[in-house]
Amino acid sequence: MKFFNSSTNFESVLKKYFSFKNETLSLEPFAEFLESVKTADFTDVLNFLRNHPNFAENFKYYIHNIFKGRPFNLSLTEANILSENAFFPELKKRILNKVLPPVENEKTVWYMIDNVSLRPKKDLKYLHNLPENEMDEFLTLIGASDFIIKPNVKKELIFSMNILSWRVTGMAMEVEVVRMAPQYRNLDNPFLALQNELEALAEDLAKDPEMQLHSKDSRFKQIKIYSEQCLEFVNIAFKNSDKYGISGKINQSLLKIRQQTKRIYEIVQLLVIDNEEDVLIKSKQLVFNILNYKSHKNNIADLINDSTRLISHLITNHTAEAGTHYITSTRKEYMTMFYKASGGGIIVGALCVLKMLYGYIPGSDFSHAFLYSMNYAMGFVMIYLMGFTLATKQPAMTAATMTKVLSEEGNSQRNNTEFAHLVSKLFRSQFIAFVGNVLLAFPIALAIIYGLDVFFSQNLAVDRSDKLLKDLDPFKSKAILHASIAGFYLFISGIISGNIGNNSVFYQIPERIAKNLSIRNFFGKKFAKGLSKYYAKNWPGIVSNFWFGVFLGATAPVGMFFGLDLDIRHITFAAGNFALGLYGKDFSVDSYTFWISFVTVFLIGFFNFLVSFSLSMFLAFRSRKMNFGQVSEIYKEIFRYFIKHPLKFFLPLSSGLDKKADDLMSSTISNKSEEH
Repeated sequence: MKFFNSSTNFESVLKKYFSFKNETLSLEPFAEFLESVKTADFTDVLNFLRNHPNFAENFKYYIHNIFKGRPFNLSLTEANILSENAFFPELKKRILNKVLPPVENEKTVWYMIDNVSLRPKKDLKYLHNLPENEMDEFLTLIGASDFIIKPNVKKELIFSMNILSWRVTGMAMEVEVVRMAPQYRNLDNPFLALQNELEALAEDLAKDPEMQLHSKDSRFKQIKIYSEQCLEFVNIAFKNSDKYGISGKINQSLLKIRQQTKRIYEIVQLLVIDNEEDVLIKSKQLVFNILNYKSHKNNIADLINDSTRLISHLITNHTAEAGTHYITSTRKEYMTMFYKASGGGIIVGALCVLKMLYGYIPGSDFSHAFLYSMNYAMGFVMIYLMGFTLATKQPAMTAATMTKVLSEEGNSQRNNTEFAHLVSKLFRSQFIAFVGNVLLAFPIALAIIYGLDVFFSQNLAVDRSDKLLKDLDPFKSKAILHASIAGFYLFISGIISGNIGNNSVFYQIPERIAKNLSIRNFFGKKFAKGLSKYYAKNWPGIVSNFWFGVFLGATAPVGMFFGLDLDIRHITFAAGNFALGLYGKDFSVDSYTFWISFVTVFLIGFFNFLVSFSLSMFLAFRSRKMNFGQVSEIYKEIFRYFIKHPLKFFLPLSSGLDKKADDLMSSTISNKSEEH
């Protein structure tokens, strides 16, 4: 279909094509008319058709002629409904359809809309903006005000509902889908009941083509009830995903079931006619529905939002539970966090020296990437398994916890001051973890490099000291960018942890281990049960820490391979590298170098925290459909609380709000052990 001149006058188009009885089946006259109408006052269009009844009659004849014999069921059963059962095939299909539209059957309304409407969303918006009375009059002029009661139209609508019902019943009966809603396992299946009602409706229409539904019709009421039960089935399945986990395929299947069930209900409502006014209203509604479905048929943003929201919710849900362990309440917990962070600082101090020594080993970029990655990965896994803490791992976990508290329905009437106090407890927990990491990483790295100097009679940090100190100068290096990259990796590691936790629940890995006959026969039931609990508790953390280490270790060599200045900066490693740089210089550095490096260590920590926490909060907000504007008051309250009680954000000072804040959090975080 060619592009038409937007300045074409609608009168000239009508005179060109409809001054006579036009027998053509070409869509070009219709397309030209629509383009010309959009640049004119629609009132003038109606006046012209009123004053020239022969043109109106010829136009009406043409419209009926081109629509005659064109089925529209595809526009109801396919448009804006997932066609694939997996995210990436669906994404690939939509992108391809945008770039190269598919070849459609020319004898369908689907093809007609695609070739007449060049900008479906804008055209739909234009029609919505027209005065309702003018739109009604136009439909009457072209003889389309009562087509909803035509037998062939009703037949198409009922056929569309049956197609959708057959499809949705097949998906809903799949074993993995049924497992998500065991409440329906021993009840009558609403999908089968809905299908039976729709087939009976089709039989009634075949017997009586003039049959008409009304709102008090028992058949309509049953279809409505079964549709609601089907949607409730989907809602229960989604809610149970917290308990049973979910896969991408099941997520897509449930989304597809919900879309098709809603579409069935939208179609059956069009058949309900209670009075004469409803005929025009429902005829017009069908037109708008078809255009609306078609305008969103290849919408990529909607696909991404719908397909990823639940998965991100599950990831943040599993991450939120881990995040509760990183928020301290009492002085004892505060000091325990310090000791754990100190233990992490000891290990990181050793990792700093090991990484420096690996750099002296001759080899390819790949070999260095492997050595650095394993150095970080094994160190982080060791920190995790020994119960120590790496400070910047906390934001990705605690962000999900805080958002979960905010989003719980039961907390809608919460006191914002209590929540602000909870934030202060989170912040001071982060602060003391930073302190513990940095205070130990610096002296441990210094002690190890000194011990190596004594043992080998050689200062091994000399050759690297210039680079180590330069990397801690934000004006001479990209320390801030590299700190942000590390923050991004912290965010990714949180996602990995949540995803592993979700998959573990969905695939019932702990239960499989506990009941595995081979393990039980060789090692005993007690060992199998213990291994199952160990896996459930530690495996997500082990995997996420391992990959976090790989990301940190591989970034610089990979960046070098591609000719990019990529690297990572982490506060704890920066503290250790600061010690190595000073020792390599025999502590003979100018005051500028010392103080800029000292400040940059904490600046790196700030950006580690800022990036990872911000991205995690964004993901958590999005997963729970929270509006950022809704929490603006909470942000203000947090700021006011900080102005009034700044020390509470750094020290474990007791407060009358302690118990309320703890209750706010503990009442929110679900007890997974009982559920499982």
